Amino acid sequence: MFASLSSPVLLGIGLVATVVILVSGLRMTGLADRIADRTGLGEALIGGVLLGAATSVSGTVVSLTSALSGNASLAFSNGIGGIAAQTAFLAIADMLYRRANLEHAAAELANMFQCGILLLLLSVPFVAYSAPSVTIFAIHPASILLVVIYAIGVIATARLRKQPMWEPVDTSDTRPDTPEDEDDRSQPARGLILQFVLLMLIMGSAGWCIAQLAQVLITRYELSSSMVGALMTAVVTSFPELVTTLAAVRRGALQLAVGGIIGGNTFDILFLTLSDIGFRDGSVYHAIGRDDLLWLGVAAMMTAVLLLGLLYRERRGPGRIGAESATMLAIYAGGIAVQAF
Repeated sequence: MFASLSSPVLLGIGLVATVVILVSGLRMTGLADRIADRTGLGEALIGGVLLGAATSVSGTVVSLTSALSGNASLAFSNGIGGIAAQTAFLAIADMLYRRANLEHAAAELANMFQCGILLLLLSVPFVAYSAPSVTIFAIHPASILLVVIYAIGVIATARLRKQPMWEPVDTSDTRPDTPEDEDDRSQPARGLILQFVLLMLIMGSAGWCIAQLAQVLITRYELSSSMVGALMTAVVTSFPELVTTLAAVRRGALQLAVGGIIGGNTFDILFLTLSDIGFRDGSVYHAIGRDDLLWLGVAAMMTAVLLLGLLYRERRGPGRIGAESATMLAIYAGGIAVQAF
């Protein structure tokens, strides 16, 4: 469909799709914060599950579309590259939050628990790549395991919030999850949820456009699918996470900001399940290359550093970036350098 279009037209379509993703993501942040207040589920859980999944819709469409067209590398690297990019966005948000270290101020047990779940999920593709290429209806058992672990993680996170076994120490820099308007909680969240679903559909359409553009660029300019997936489509479709994170930090909803990134990353792992279903030539884990595994390792390293930062809770003066954020940015830059050279 897009193959016959000129490069300037393709660029214009890409810019429009990017703007649609950005605007939709910004609107979603406010809706998610209000839904968290009205339902009483809390910013960390709503950010980690609802907002994290919703802002990943465009990326989901890219990976599934790529897998259906037989491009396993683009499908895989788009999902995993998005995890690395979104974690880097959190480090950027830490730089912009001037009052204190973001990971210190957003202390929340649910976010730390989801980081652990994410590390567990990231280990599954490593094992699948090393294991025999066994499939059931052309679907590797690892893809099913990813869904099971994700579902258990969501349920466990909800229970953990209701009955925490320990709590982080409150300090003068800690920003608690407090509803903005107590009276607002008495109003139904149905209208907010309907708006949220509509924005998800719009973002999905924009994601489809991005996927088509990526396929054309790879063919026309003989680019690496792994590079395009990890550094182009992954970054563009991750813009909602950047927008929602910065907007949430500006609103003072720090748990929503951190939870949205971690939850979005956790949901992005399910891109691999959809990709494996869409890829009909066997296991998607055995159709990828070393470049794709690079980003899997980068994402795991950045997540581990984030978890350590949430646990250590470094206290720093206003205006200074946290050590964990600087380390995450260094790891991401290193991944880009290896990919490029």
